[in-house]
Amino acid sequence: MSHTVKSGNLGYPRIGAQREWKKAIEAYWAGRLSEQQLHSQLTEIRLHSLRQQRDQGIEIIPVGDFTYYDHVLDMAVMFGLVPERFDYSGGAVPLATYYAIARGSKEAPASEMTKWFNTNYHYIVPELGGRQPQLTVNRPLAAYREAKETLGIEGRPVLLGLYSFLKLSKGFNEATEWDRWVNLLLPLYVRILRELAAEGAAWVQMDEPSLVTSMTDEDMKRIRAIYDTIQREAPEISVLLQTYFEAIERYDEVAALPVDGLGLDFVHGANGNLAALRQFGFPAGKVLGAGLVDGRNIWRTDLYRQEELLQEILELASGAEVIVQPSCSLLHVPVSARQEVELTPVLRDALAFAEEKLEEIVALSTAANKGMDSVKAFFERNRMALDQLANHPARNRTGVAAAVEQISAEPAARSSEFAVRRRKQQEKWQLPLLPTTTIGSFPQTLEVRSARQKWRKGEWSQEQYDAFIQEQIRRWISLQEEIGIDVLVHGEFERTDMVEFFGEKLPGFAFTKGGWVQSYGTRCVKPPVIYGDVDFDQPMTVKETEYAQSHTDKPVKGMLTGPITILNWSFVRSDLSREQVAYQIALALRKEVEALERAGIEMIQVDEPALREGLPLKRKDWAGYLEWSVKAFRITTSTVRDTTQIHTHMCYCEFHDIIDSIRALDADVISIETSRSHGELVHSFEEHTYDLGIGLGVYDIHSPRVPSVEEMTSMIDRALQVLDPELFWINPDCGLKTRGVEETVQSLKNMVLAAGQYRAKASLTGIK
Repeated sequence: MSHTVKSGNLGYPRIGAQREWKKAIEAYWAGRLSEQQLHSQLTEIRLHSLRQQRDQGIEIIPVGDFTYYDHVLDMAVMFGLVPERFDYSGGAVPLATYYAIARGSKEAPASEMTKWFNTNYHYIVPELGGRQPQLTVNRPLAAYREAKETLGIEGRPVLLGLYSFLKLSKGFNEATEWDRWVNLLLPLYVRILRELAAEGAAWVQMDEPSLVTSMTDEDMKRIRAIYDTIQREAPEISVLLQTYFEAIERYDEVAALPVDGLGLDFVHGANGNLAALRQFGFPAGKVLGAGLVDGRNIWRTDLYRQEELLQEILELASGAEVIVQPSCSLLHVPVSARQEVELTPVLRDALAFAEEKLEEIVALSTAANKGMDSVKAFFERNRMALDQLANHPARNRTGVAAAVEQISAEPAARSSEFAVRRRKQQEKWQLPLLPTTTIGSFPQTLEVRSARQKWRKGEWSQEQYDAFIQEQIRRWISLQEEIGIDVLVHGEFERTDMVEFFGEKLPGFAFTKGGWVQSYGTRCVKPPVIYGDVDFDQPMTVKETEYAQSHTDKPVKGMLTGPITILNWSFVRSDLSREQVAYQIALALRKEVEALERAGIEMIQVDEPALREGLPLKRKDWAGYLEWSVKAFRITTSTVRDTTQIHTHMCYCEFHDIIDSIRALDADVISIETSRSHGELVHSFEEHTYDLGIGLGVYDIHSPRVPSVEEMTSMIDRALQVLDPELFWINPDCGLKTRGVEETVQSLKNMVLAAGQYRAKASLTGIK
């Protein structure tokens, strides 16, 4: 049976090719733009994105995916779900209140922010408190009208589905209050859909990414009830139920829901979704959204391979209309690769950002409708670009491949157990009870940032810049000694980003000029690109750390970013498994660890704040990921002497979920960002024993206030109810790069006083 295949999109980057979105919003926050001017500038960015999609030939264009901060926050305020600590009396939520929820205000703290599934985007968590939800404004309707009236575009409105919205929210008991919240919110969804239908909208894209996570029978019952009601109460509009990031769970039941279309990810969920299609087929009469172009990475699509996959999908979904689309919204990739003129031609030609991915979507749909001859030249250019990259010497470092193959087959472990190492390390270092340290960075003042900029622009020579960095190191070594900290750091004044710094020094990495993506709010990042085999070229951190150690008799920690964090915070090559790339990074970092040890640096911190972030969405896949992640860390750290102390640092996470894996890292000391959730984490130690060195952050570095000695001693007392004092370290909960100098010094003085008070108390009670 012949098919007409359409081209579609699921969402577009909000930030603009030059981050115009970020600049406009931050200018408004700073008082340089009025609210009216902000609306005007953001409207132009939004309309430009719609024109771009239309002009590139996309037939089904999403509307309503644009936001002033975060799309999940938009859903919450559309329903009037403003946390009760903010002043709000109903109706459309003022822009000032909207931003206060996201960023906090003098009167009230911001709402929680957390990762959007397993991406590097972060959303504002809705708080379902005591407010009665109401439809304050029909945002999808406004977006639909704007696109139609201004540009003549018949857009497809986008909403976050009710099931996913509730799964992503907090402040209610899911076991006992689910039905109540469905009964409160579902009529509002129905009203939105009815108003869209009355306006002439034929379709709506209902995003339900939570359908790819593990689901129970009860979950499936809830989903069925929601969509039965939507179909019964708003039959005038067709619903595309859109999933992404993984294969859908319970495919046969979801495919049978009373919706008019189903969107599936055939990139990150290809195996599972294809297997489900082969087993169950696809319901006749429904539309299939086929996510064939990777919406999360930056490489050109292997169009010949995906065209073959599309043909199989067309056969398996015989009778269905098929839409070729990205695997997810394109908000996770930069806008355009056209400005990357400084990259080598081989690498530049292999890149596909949002604009280029739209071209690929159109090409795949054209191939299906008009035959391969109509797009042969475009397909051949794609193949040639990918072949050239595959054959590039950077991807064929035989020594790296051989080393990874060897290390993959071998265990990675320290030469002695922790108990043996601990005894030797204590004999060597003679540290006091509850040793004090910091996480690594000290304030990056305007002076530090200005010096780096002068050096990068060539206004300062390397010698001038080195002299400045050394001056900063001497100053902060002296300050740490005056404060009384036991284990010092050099301060990381030469570093901007903890991943970028190492990527710039490791073969196999490249950096784009305009490869910006939204991390959260207006925070945009430019992830490194791992395009080749990662190798060690020369020492990266020895010079500054060795210089710091030469100015003190106290130990100075070497500071590295771990292999899994570098992996998870980069755009990663797609021709190797993430496990193989992690081992390449780990082997390179191992050589840096060994270089530090040879230079006399025998406390070395290898930070892994993103370890848990990389967990697969399906719990059944956790064990495999954790196994190779732990191994990568141990490859990095396992060759040092027993007396060399390995530290690591992690941001707060669901610690109890992965405590066995954290213990398996076999770090001599782990510090964990806990001050905002200290009680929760301490509770997890009541249920799980942890018998290696550990420091739970005793104060919150994200707050500009100086915590009192009493606050910190209270934190220490709480932790030591469940942890061994002889294994406990005292530290802030994260790096101090963003803090001011005066508050940093005073906070650290209070931290040292708190440790001293506990030591005095412990000496009276006989603890050694």
